[in-house]
Amino acid sequence: MTEKKADDPEDLPAGRRLLDETNRRLLDALGADPRAGVAALARRVGMSAPAVRERLARLERTGVIRGYRLDVDPAAIGLPVAAWVRVRPGPGQVPKVAELAARTPQVSECHRISGEDCFLIKVHVADIDALEAVLDRFLLHGQTHSSFIVSTPVPPRAPAVP
Repeated sequence: MTEKKADDPEDLPAGRRLLDETNRRLLDALGADPRAGVAALARRVGMSAPAVRERLARLERTGVIRGYRLDVDPAAIGLPVAAWVRVRPGPGQVPKVAELAARTPQVSECHRISGEDCFLIKVHVADIDALEAVLDRFLLHGQTHSSFIVSTPVPPRAPAVP
């Protein structure tokens, strides 16, 4: 017999699913305005503020809402050059690449991926020379392939709620 977690979606009152229509509307409203307060969200979804607060807490506890983040424009802080870097580690180098990415401040994202390359890393730097210096550190552990980001026609966003 498996033990259920306290916030198991199957344990919701009256059999409601975690992503019922109200929670979908709440997530849509929060996605449209992440800085909206509980009172404003409550008005948008037609509920009381305490009910919205409770729903948000449950969505946070169950991991649907993973957190709230600050979005800083790298160019505005002197890092106008952005690139995606694919890294194909040498034998035994996968953990070293992950560790290097974690401790490299110019890395804003690092993903393990499938295919010939093992990592996809997003880097923000002041200029091409700075990118070269970052790439040189990764070259100690394998091959790199980089692509400059020219523009971002679709900015990062949360996935659509099903």
